[in-house]
Amino acid sequence: MNADYDRDGYLIFRNVIDRHLIAEASAHVEWLQAKYPDRLGEDLATELVADDPFWVRLVSDERLLDLAELFVGPDIALFASHYISKPPFSGKPVLWHQDGAFWPLDPMRVVTLWLAVDEATPENGCLRVVPGSHRQDLHELRQRDDIDNVLGSESAVTVDESQAVDLVLAPGDVEVHHPNILHSSSANTSPRRRCGLTIRYIPTSTRITSEQQPFVSALLLRGDPGVNVYQPFPVYREGEHMSFKGLTVK
Repeated sequence: MNADYDRDGYLIFRNVIDRHLIAEASAHVEWLQAKYPDRLGEDLATELVADDPFWVRLVSDERLLDLAELFVGPDIALFASHYISKPPFSGKPVLWHQDGAFWPLDPMRVVTLWLAVDEATPENGCLRVVPGSHRQDLHELRQRDDIDNVLGSESAVTVDESQAVDLVLAPGDVEVHHPNILHSSSANTSPRRRCGLTIRYIPTSTRITSEQQPFVSALLLRGDPGVNVYQPFPVYREGEHMSFKGLTVK
């Protein structure tokens, strides 16, 4: 397995999360959009995570942590998480980029788990990767204001899209990728929503170098705390948070 990851820079794991938890994740996206009506579905991101008990429950699911441990070891922290929910016929593209170019991490030892909340296909804007491109150094970023896109920028490099692979996923599948791999997704041209949750896990030996410490979404999820300061886990407050199966109210 790790030989494939070392060669290609990504792996797909099928049927990781059960349909009941995926249904709750889908309801969570709708709940977030109702709570934050000024945010687009592509803008449900990092600063919301640490005060959201369901979000923390989801990213700390043992099945996801077991996958993360294969890549970053037993001492695991959350660095960031982000829903990208592309509505039918209008979801924005994500231009070609490398995740590591955006992140204040030293060293750049981190893995992204991309959890499919909806079915992801070429028609509704599934993830696309260039296998093997993780062996490239991190590229500079350039602004792209001429195209309405999620990140507002792209890697300053010419991408041979003939080498790209579409990652077709079913709800509950997880795609894992390296911080240096070139990847993108197209706009959603279908009548079906395309939602995925990105989860960025780091070993606790990786230092978050942001001036904001603790980082807004940094949570210790497994093992030794290492070199960072973390946010406390949120306490559920009725009327402020979404209820969910297994919720413990203190």
